[in-house]
Amino acid sequence: MRDCGRRLRAGRVAWVLAWAMASAASAAPPAAGPVASREWRFGSEPVWQDEFDRDGAPDPGKWSYDIGGKGWGNNELQYYTDRPANAFVADGLLAIVAHRQKVGKNGYTSARLVSRGKGDFQYGRIEFRARLPVGRGTWGALWMLPTENRHGGWPRSGEIDIMEHVGHDPGQVHVSVHTQAYNHKIGTQRTRQAQVADAGTAFHRYRVDWTPDWIRGYIDDAPVFEFANEGTGPDTWPFDQPFHLLMNLAVGGDWGGAQGVDAAAFPAWMEVDYVRVYPLLDG
Repeated sequence: MRDCGRRLRAGRVAWVLAWAMASAASAAPPAAGPVASREWRFGSEPVWQDEFDRDGAPDPGKWSYDIGGKGWGNNELQYYTDRPANAFVADGLLAIVAHRQKVGKNGYTSARLVSRGKGDFQYGRIEFRARLPVGRGTWGALWMLPTENRHGGWPRSGEIDIMEHVGHDPGQVHVSVHTQAYNHKIGTQRTRQAQVADAGTAFHRYRVDWTPDWIRGYIDDAPVFEFANEGTGPDTWPFDQPFHLLMNLAVGGDWGGAQGVDAAAFPAWMEVDYVRVYPLLDG
């Protein structure tokens, strides 16, 4: 995300494209439960997708904006807007741009796009191809939340984090789930990490496969994460309801700002090449 107006390419520092990815184990508790024995198949054609092939604002038929500067439960510093300077499509890419810009009590602006009510899914294969933000204080995320919170408010109804990356730990990509029993507020979240050395300079594919039995996370098709349905009810498995997609770039916050915010890193940006959702078929 950079202060490049409506055109993504202007003023861009040359990207160094180098493949250097090595999976790494996490420091979080191990994934819950045994590996599910049943295998599932996924369709080969997306049932929902955005290729970002039309310049201008993100497609209003697929995306809405969350707007505000209330800290978002994490003491974040940005004010989310629907301004073109914070989210736009150009050259086949979506850019979400965080600016050092004051709005009320917030010192930064950014964008948070949601597919709620326009793209809601229960099970399937969800894949993003993205280049991640860099700089201390950035916190980029590609993730999912329940559309109706059938089991109650967060974390009772769950959260699926397909990709999270904080700028003070460059290249370390996190894949996680949160539930009532397993969440970061009580230090029990189920998380894995992989080192993607060029995550901020090259595009990579971030994917989750979600079935009634398990959730598995991948980066460039390499397995990173697995969380199994323990069969003990919604406290451990609230993932039996429709979820929607979110894409956002936060600034600071309890995690993203754990080592402060480098004001010189802004404007900062996250770019998304596509989002594709494939259906779950019979096992």
